[in-house]
Amino acid sequence: MSGPSLMDSLFQRSLEDLIKGLRQQLIGEQAFISKSLEEIRKEIKSTDLSTKSTALLKLSYLSNLHFQDMSFAAFPALEVLSSPRFSHKKIAYHAISLSFHDSTPVLLLITNHLRKDLNSTNEFEVSLSLQCLSRIANVDLARDLTPEVFALLSSNKLYVRKRAVAVVLRVFEKYPDSVRVCFKRLVENLENSDPQVLSAVVGVFSELACKDARSYLPLAPEFYKILVDSKNNWISIKVLKIFSKLAPLEPRLAKRVVEPICDLMRDTGAKSLLFECIRTVVTSLSEYESAVRLAVGKVREFLEDEDPNLKYLGLQALRIVAEKHLWAVSENKEVVIKSLSDADPNIKVESLRLVMAMVSEHNVSEISRVLVNYAIKSDPVFCNEILGSILSTCSRNLYEIIVDFDWYVSLLGEMSRIPHCQMGDEIENQLIDIGLRVKDVRPELVRVARDLLIDPALLGNSFLHGVLSAAAWASGEYVEFSRNPLELMEALLQPRTSLLPPPIRAIYIQSAFKVLVFCLHTCFMRGKSIAPSASLDNLPAGVSASASYESFDDFSVENGADAAVVHGQTCASAPITKESIVNILNLVEFALGPLLGSHDVEVQERARNLLGFVDLTKPEILTSSIHGKRDSEGKRVETSKIIKLMHDAFSKELGPVSLSAQGKVSLPDGLVLKENLGDLEMVCGDIEPPSSNSFSFGSPFEEEKDGLSFSNLQIKEDNEQSNESTSLLAAHRKRHGLYYLSSGKSEMISNDYPPANDHMSQGDINDNADDLVKLTAESLIPKRKPKHGKPRPVVVKLDEVDEKPVAMKQPESRDDSLSGAVRDVLFGSEDIPPTSSQSNLSNSSKRKGKEKQHTYPHIESKESAAGDGNSSSRRRKDRSQGKERRRRSPRKNDEERKDADQKEKKKSSGRHKSRQRAEEPLKVPAQTPVIPDFLL
Repeated sequence: MSGPSLMDSLFQRSLEDLIKGLRQQLIGEQAFISKSLEEIRKEIKSTDLSTKSTALLKLSYLSNLHFQDMSFAAFPALEVLSSPRFSHKKIAYHAISLSFHDSTPVLLLITNHLRKDLNSTNEFEVSLSLQCLSRIANVDLARDLTPEVFALLSSNKLYVRKRAVAVVLRVFEKYPDSVRVCFKRLVENLENSDPQVLSAVVGVFSELACKDARSYLPLAPEFYKILVDSKNNWISIKVLKIFSKLAPLEPRLAKRVVEPICDLMRDTGAKSLLFECIRTVVTSLSEYESAVRLAVGKVREFLEDEDPNLKYLGLQALRIVAEKHLWAVSENKEVVIKSLSDADPNIKVESLRLVMAMVSEHNVSEISRVLVNYAIKSDPVFCNEILGSILSTCSRNLYEIIVDFDWYVSLLGEMSRIPHCQMGDEIENQLIDIGLRVKDVRPELVRVARDLLIDPALLGNSFLHGVLSAAAWASGEYVEFSRNPLELMEALLQPRTSLLPPPIRAIYIQSAFKVLVFCLHTCFMRGKSIAPSASLDNLPAGVSASASYESFDDFSVENGADAAVVHGQTCASAPITKESIVNILNLVEFALGPLLGSHDVEVQERARNLLGFVDLTKPEILTSSIHGKRDSEGKRVETSKIIKLMHDAFSKELGPVSLSAQGKVSLPDGLVLKENLGDLEMVCGDIEPPSSNSFSFGSPFEEEKDGLSFSNLQIKEDNEQSNESTSLLAAHRKRHGLYYLSSGKSEMISNDYPPANDHMSQGDINDNADDLVKLTAESLIPKRKPKHGKPRPVVVKLDEVDEKPVAMKQPESRDDSLSGAVRDVLFGSEDIPPTSSQSNLSNSSKRKGKEKQHTYPHIESKESAAGDGNSSSRRRKDRSQGKERRRRSPRKNDEERKDADQKEKKKSSGRHKSRQRAEEPLKVPAQTPVIPDFLL
């Protein structure tokens, strides 16, 4: 495509025309932008630099506001950059800053342009090139242009010097070796009197100190002088940021700077500087009680200010103080609690974090109760913020602050019923996790799960589907703790479960399977005959099972001896009549029959499994009263074996699995997990699919049943073979015991906790804020550990040792080379940074105006050098004497050599001891000698 003609250049639209046309366009914004881009592509190929620069300016505008790609204009931007006109250079540098990156093909072509402009006499051209370099500099550009940047660090033009100082940070990051060239001149600028240059230098050191503060400890005197003498608030803020990093590394430095910082807090009227002083004190100088108390007093002023921004900063500072000084929160607890009702959501969140920071095992139940009441009255966002804070705080470190797990499980159930609750996933995880880890809480967990399952209003809330999934799983897994299993069956199979997503509905069906097996096993294992009080003809399908059985409470005393032992614990159960069993079977057929045609494979498979088991057991139960006793006895024995087989399969206790368990499984030899399976169809093409005549689980809703019927199945295995699943699991446990929990059964402890929900009725809560103030005040008073009715339940923990080292692994820092170069410049050019007081003092003696304190190391070095000279002359004398002795008596050669070695060792050890004694008075911590004594 040829470039634009002369007429096109004369009538080229400017940037103002483009903006006006974009606002007044009638063809659509995208269509207008596409048309403008076509014009720009033509104009940018023009040989006229004015036309090219105008096109580049319009393209930069579209890239900024409409995110249009301008990579195609990389080379035209370099052409405009070669123009001698400043207006063209300004447009070109701006476009290059927007579009160039490390992978730009023409990036290397800009090096000479930048070098030329950096050496220009026009300070504005130099400023443009420095600004561009700070945006696009890579390793090559930083290496090639380091001499030019070094020269500009001492420029007489302050406008250029401050920009050169700012560019140094980017150059150091990309090319750390430039530190050896530019660092000393950068340090010299710390003594510059111009506030703009000084602000730029302090800003650079503030960023560098955030990455590796220890390397900049030798510069503490300069920073201290700036802190004391500076009248610029911005510079003081940056210096305070530096001292917040340096003070924890050097205790004597912290003692020196604490008083000037306190003076700043007392005298300054700038809120920004005052907050930075407070933050420095509470984070890095928290050991000084007077400074902390002064900072807390200033925080109180922030909290009482009407400006919400200052109040938020005050709460944030108070939260930092609370980590080491909880009394600070106690002094301001009224303001903190009042902030929970503030209109600003950020203030409410910060006050909530402060309240949660005061939670302990003594007040967790009371504070959680008050916060739940706050959540009920709050907006949806803050409501879920409160619930999330309660969940995260209570579950910290495997529920270390929870003593009464019955109360906590009950609290989880109450939280799930709050109208705005959206924390279903977290509540689900904790319900399952507590059930697996804490055995003593399982009866209360089943009770809470039952209350959730029988509430039909929860089925329509999509945020609580996870909670219902956990409740269904717990009710099936720990059904032996249920007081009314038949009621659980009704809850798991109620019609409104069709509102649940298929994965959760599959869990409901599987739990119903477990409950049914438990009921049948309880009935048959008691050895009681099923009373013929009802027949199939008298019971309509889908009739309520609760209409024909009595409450389990009525049988708890009468049949207390008939207790089922499951999972190592006992639970009294009442006898189940034939009416209840038949009603359950009818309910299963009525509820799960339509699911045989479900489109979800998991739901369909679990429904067929359960209906198949019903078809297997129901005929035997119904015919036991019609046929004679002898005929029915044999079939009842067979049905009992089937039920016992299924019960054994479900009775194996599940435990928590370590996160690292899968990694401990060794990979079998010859297994290739990443092998391409694209040719699987060709390999398996000769294999015929299974015939459709295989047996299937029947259903009363099917007119024809193909295959085998489980009602005619003959069980020939003896009692040992009926427990095949249990023996297989035992063998697997023996082989892979590493991944199982210990199976030791702890003694049963009486459940003498007070009722979980019997803390305080809702009607007794008159003022939540007053209650919370009282609770927080009590939490700060040290008191004895309360005596509970029983000790804290055992919480199973897994692989603590394996997980900690993973968390301790830190990636290698990318700034190691930069820090090493800085140490080389400050400590000297030695390969190993000096660690003794001698080397540190000798290196620091090179600094200006500080030669007086470094006389001893030089004297010591001369003495050591003299000692080395004397030892060498002695060695020469010993060698000459040894030669003479060898000539005189060759036989005594070995003995004399040994004697000479021993003498030499004694001499060298004496020299080392004397040298150590000379160094002992100068021993100080490794990091302290780099700071002159006049400051410390």
